[in-house]
Amino acid sequence: MIDKTKLKAEAFSLGFALCGITTPEPPAHFGAYEAWVNAGRHADMHYLSTARAKAVRAKPAELLPGCKSIIILGAPYPAPPPITTSNAAQIAGYAKSTDYHNVFPPRLEALAAWITTQAGRPVAWRGFSDTAPILERELAQRAGLGWIGKNSSLINPQFGSFFLLTELFIDEFIEPDPPFESNQCSTCSKCINACPTQCIQNDRTIDASRCLSYLSIENKGPIPPKLRPAMGTRIFGCDTCQTVCPWNGKIALEAAQTLFPQYHDPDTLSLVKALEMNENAFRERFRHTPVLRAKRKGFLRNVAVVLGNMADPATIPTLTNCLQNESEPLVRTHAAWALGCFHTPEAQIALQNALASESDPAVLNEIKAALESW
Repeated sequence: MIDKTKLKAEAFSLGFALCGITTPEPPAHFGAYEAWVNAGRHADMHYLSTARAKAVRAKPAELLPGCKSIIILGAPYPAPPPITTSNAAQIAGYAKSTDYHNVFPPRLEALAAWITTQAGRPVAWRGFSDTAPILERELAQRAGLGWIGKNSSLINPQFGSFFLLTELFIDEFIEPDPPFESNQCSTCSKCINACPTQCIQNDRTIDASRCLSYLSIENKGPIPPKLRPAMGTRIFGCDTCQTVCPWNGKIALEAAQTLFPQYHDPDTLSLVKALEMNENAFRERFRHTPVLRAKRKGFLRNVAVVLGNMADPATIPTLTNCLQNESEPLVRTHAAWALGCFHTPEAQIALQNALASESDPAVLNEIKAALESW
């Protein structure tokens, strides 16, 4: 049998700060996930509701025939710094570092190789870094790594919730860790009260259709007009429910010294220049970071909304140019909305000119709505 103490020491030597072990038994709270999907709270993330996704979440062992243990690993990332100005663009903390999809796999492979050596036989394994339908937070709680907070994040007493999870399935039995039983949120409701769109439900789930993280990253379409002001200066993701969490005020210093040292400060990003990025410039600026997940049109959509929220008249020429020359209708739609936030003659003229030349129905509707707001 693999020595669990030595296994965890090896995981820590590979840069992980958290390591817990559980079994591949069906998760006890699968029903909560099913109810969440049935209520439509997964928004347009249809991949979460497929028959395959449901089957694997109900029976994790299907991901690896003969699976006997699941090793849950966590690596903290630097918590976002306090916002110093009202016009500072905000990027979710995890997205300022190297993409975890690139960081975790080689370390999982190294840990699997170590296990094979210790077992003295070829050990079958599969590693996942947000790449399979797994109820990973529940598995992590079952592996003793923390509890699921009211904002649906996994919270660890030492590292708060600013960490990322990855999993290693193996066909070797390792003594499982006891689950983390206590709920240490107690009566605190700071995350619920602080949520900009009130998307946190009473059952520790999120209504994704209102969550700014979903709307600015996974969402491939327009951001609902009523929720655009709530984005404030967020151009990718939202950390609000985590930054207000008291447990994140107690994060250990070593949390910022693990696998994600590369830090991309959004204060160095000019939103005016960002709105003018072509595909190559966007990929170069955000290569190796999770921001690429939003794709150029999604990111520029977000930038346009933030420029509207900032309402700095100096950005009107940039938004006007975007409305006239941007190739993506999705971006033009949100540039039109942004211009409608200014209520100045210059913005009105830009919208009227675009009304005469625009051909896309969605953009035309947005232009008309912006002009009617005067």
